[in-house]
Amino acid sequence: MQNYQIHTSSQETQPIVSFIITYYNLPIQMLCECIDSILALSLRSFEREIIVIDDGSEVSPMNELIGYGDDIIYVRQKNGGVSVARNTGLQMAKGKYIQLIDGDDTLIQAPYEHCLDIVRYSKDADVILFDFTHNPKEKATSFDAPKRCGGSEFMRNNNMRGAACCCLFRNAVRSQLEFTPGICYGEDEEFTPQLLLRAEVVYDTNVKAYYYRERETSAVHQKDYASKQKRLNDAISVIRHLSMLGDRMPSNDRLAMQRRVAQLTMDYIYNIITLTRSRQELETRIKELHAEGFFPLPDRDYSQKYKWFRRMTNSSFGRNILLCTLPYLKRER
Repeated sequence: MQNYQIHTSSQETQPIVSFIITYYNLPIQMLCECIDSILALSLRSFEREIIVIDDGSEVSPMNELIGYGDDIIYVRQKNGGVSVARNTGLQMAKGKYIQLIDGDDTLIQAPYEHCLDIVRYSKDADVILFDFTHNPKEKATSFDAPKRCGGSEFMRNNNMRGAACCCLFRNAVRSQLEFTPGICYGEDEEFTPQLLLRAEVVYDTNVKAYYYRERETSAVHQKDYASKQKRLNDAISVIRHLSMLGDRMPSNDRLAMQRRVAQLTMDYIYNIITLTRSRQELETRIKELHAEGFFPLPDRDYSQKYKWFRRMTNSSFGRNILLCTLPYLKRER
């Protein structure tokens, strides 16, 4: 498959932000809404770089994108999955900061401008964290002053949001960090903790600056057996990798990573229950976790939810209760 590119920037000034949009078999209207949400920001043309990575869609959107002219860079490549597509964008990006965005999502102008102001005026921000919403019309009433701390400190003391699209990060801090090819579920959970541990200065905001569009056809909503097994297998692969990295880290970073691994293990057990609803599957995977030292969950005061879940999963009786209840409850964020 041939690569195509629309526009190579002639500007010598380094953009403030490179926006990396990953696209695969989406309605063109969604992609245009995504691009338009970036163009609506206060960044001038030379302050932004918009890179659209088409991960081998069945029908190229190139003709529909010609109208954007010099505002975007379009690259079409052989289908390799979202991790490979993002890596292509990361390798191309020239901006001081990076913003990842999925092609069916949008940025919400007012709260995202708040994040851009932190970049403009703080001068020291390595990562700016924000939240997402499923309601694009949600109105922000006020923006609290962001909390400033180091990345390791943040991870040791907070239940971090794993979504890579919900952070604006300095390209130089990322260094050579990329997404693991082949990981289709949980690629963000593997990337974001490593990014935060590289960050000396993190600003944690309360703003909902990212509209996450829920679609039944997206990867996370696939309900066939193979997709569920792939999701679980990817999750345990990420847990193993992060645990191995944590074992080699200095004390404070190791504690930060241990907290994240424990919380991802909790999520993994939750997903075994809700995706499979199988006691046999649950007990088989629990035994595997136990053999590798991930179970029982560490006795830590990470959150009330964590402490409750740990107690319930520690006994066969508790796991039975979870099997009978969790699949029918709406999951809290």
